[in-house]
Order: sequence, then structure tokens, then C-alpha cells
Amino acid sequence: MIEAAEFVAAARRAGFDWYAGVPCSFLTPFINHVIGDPTLQYVSAANEGDAVAAAAGARIGGRHAVAMMQNSGLGNAVSPLTSLTHVFRIPLLLICTHRGAPGVADEPQHALMGTITGELLTTMQIPWEDFPTQAHAIEPALARAGAYSAAQQRPYALVMQQGSIAPQSLGARGEAPTQAGGLPQGTLSGRAERPSRTAVLERIIAATPLRHSVVIATTGYTGRELYALADRDNHCYLVGSMGCATSVGLGLAMARPDLHVVVVDGDGAALMRMGNFATLGRYGPANLSHVLLDNEMHESTGGQSTVSAGVDFAQIAAACGYAVCQRAATLGDVERFLTRARARGAGFLHLKIRPGIPANLPRPRTPPEAVLRRLMAHLDVPVAADGASPTL
Repeated sequence: MIEAAEFVAAARRAGFDWYAGVPCSFLTPFINHVIGDPTLQYVSAANEGDAVAAAAGARIGGRHAVAMMQNSGLGNAVSPLTSLTHVFRIPLLLICTHRGAPGVADEPQHALMGTITGELLTTMQIPWEDFPTQAHAIEPALARAGAYSAAQQRPYALVMQQGSIAPQSLGARGEAPTQAGGLPQGTLSGRAERPSRTAVLERIIAATPLRHSVVIATTGYTGRELYALADRDNHCYLVGSMGCATSVGLGLAMARPDLHVVVVDGDGAALMRMGNFATLGRYGPANLSHVLLDNEMHESTGGQSTVSAGVDFAQIAAACGYAVCQRAATLGDVERFLTRARARGAGFLHLKIRPGIPANLPRPRTPPEAVLRRLMAHLDVPVAADGASPTL
């Protein structure tokens, strides 16, 4: 185990002073240190591909750049790594965590990527090695990365195992995001005044009867809190695929117009795949409700700020064609939105919430595939005899 400052100092000596990334719990101490250092440039990217592209732009501008990501998000970065940095020969340092490493217990969404991370990097012709865990190994690793990048003008990756870096808290620079503009009209300015995620989810549960509705929760604490409050047959907890909850909800709502499909989204997930707003605005049916809970941070990875402060998601949704676009300030607003008369298309609600989670928040004990089979059975959708997959 090393201190984040040890690696950052060595990287600075090697010329690296520009960072972009998406948080991961394994990266938390490292990314917290980078965010907290005012002499370093850090970009909080919406997704891992954007982090690679931004780092590439910085390198074109003469800065030595680092792109940081979780291996589950490496898939988001495949296109820019294969069609941007490879084609244009842009050298970058990649720091990719290794969730789901073979022999290490982890969450189910990391199982497959954990076994193929190295193979995927190799397939993309990106040489890689383990992130150093001893201070004396840092400079040699950076030297190997630098030598390869100088010779080949292409990226080099360091794959970070769990516990590689000692814990470090997030400083004030990361806890108070700079707000680009004023808060959208109708929102509460002080975080302490805003409702909690738990309180909002309680209202969503009350407004989504078991028989005629489905609730799809985005990855992170949203799904875990929904599970802790009420583990119902009409719930689906997405444990990975960050940003995809809205697309899943769209497909389900279009396939089952008899159901009220409620997608509970987060600001980080919405930013990661904001193109979904235009898709839902065009195709979203009247039985689809998109509820965005915005605490302005990636809370499940340590509270790093997103760039949502001051973003008017309701106005974005309106510009993308949602039939109903509202901002909420109270729990009553949430309930009224969910019980609204159906318009010609999808509805959108943006609600600022305060950070914080309940004590001893559990993880869903039911495996993801069992949650899905339960939901499909509840919806009278046939599944295979062994329950392993839908009947096609």
C-alpha cells in the first residue's frame, strides 16, 4: 500500500499534472488527493470515454495527462481508446481499477469484467501492469509507461487492485462544487433544506402500487435504499450499467403500455448518458416517469462532486421533447407528479436532495438475475423452465 501523495509526486516529476476521471471506490483516496491539490488540473468527466477524450485533448495541448476509471467503465472508453488515441497516436497514462478480480469477492456486476480486464486492454493493444503498491516501485512503473509512450505514442495502463492506496478524505475543494449559474427556479438552495433520498423513495413506493407499476432504480445508493425500504416484486435494482436505467425503462414502458414505469435516476448517471434525454423525449410514452434525484455528487464512491450544480435538467428535458417537465422542491411535488394525468409522452421530474444515507444500509441479498426473474414472473412474462433466462 502506498500514499496517494507518493504516486502523485512521482507522476508530477514525470510531467503528469492533468487528470480526468470518473470515481471508483478503489480510486477514492487517489482521486480525492488529486481533487484536493490546487496545483493539479482535474476534470470530473461524465463517463470514462469522455475522460479519455479530454485527456487526449490536454495531451494535444502539450500537457501530460492521466485518465482514471473503474474497469466496469472501461467499456465506455473502448471507442476513444481504439479510434482516437490509437489512430492519432496520442500517449496517455491510464489508471484503471480492477473490480471483480479473480479470487476477490466483489459485487456481481463486476464478475465478467473482472476476469477480462487484462485481456481487453491487451486486445486493444494497450500494454499494462499492476499499479505499484510499494513506494520504491512507483518511479520504475512510471518510467516503463513513459518509455513506451515516448516510443509508440500510445497509451499505457496501470491496473489498480483493491487497497493499493491508503485512505484519504475528500477536502473542501471537492465537497463544494463551483456552481456555473443560478439554481433552477423552484429548487431549494441550501442542501440541509432538501429532502433525503429515503424520504423521496418512500413517496415513490406509496405512489407505485404493486399491480400496475414498475420501479427501476439506478445503480449505487438509490437501489440499495429502495431495497432497504421495501423489496417488492415490481422493483428492479440496477447494480451496474451506470446511466442505462432510463433506456431500460424506455424499452419496458414501450413494450408494456399497461404499466406505469418509474425510473429513479441520479445526477451522475444522468450526466453519464445525457443523450438518453433526447431519445426519451422522442420515443418516451405517456406511461414513463423519469425522476432525477440530484445531490450533486458521486456519493457511493466517497462524495466527489458531479458537475450538476446549477444544471437545469428540467429545461434540458423540455428541450429534448419530454411531454411534462417539472422541478420539485417538496415531497408533495413528487407525489403529485407521480399521480399526474398522463400527457402525450414521458414525464420528467428534477429534485435536489441532500447527501446522506441511512446507517447500516444493506446491499440487495437477492442476486440480480433472481430479481429480474421475479419481476418478469410478476409481469406474467414467460421464463425458461430453469428460470435462468427468458423464453425467446
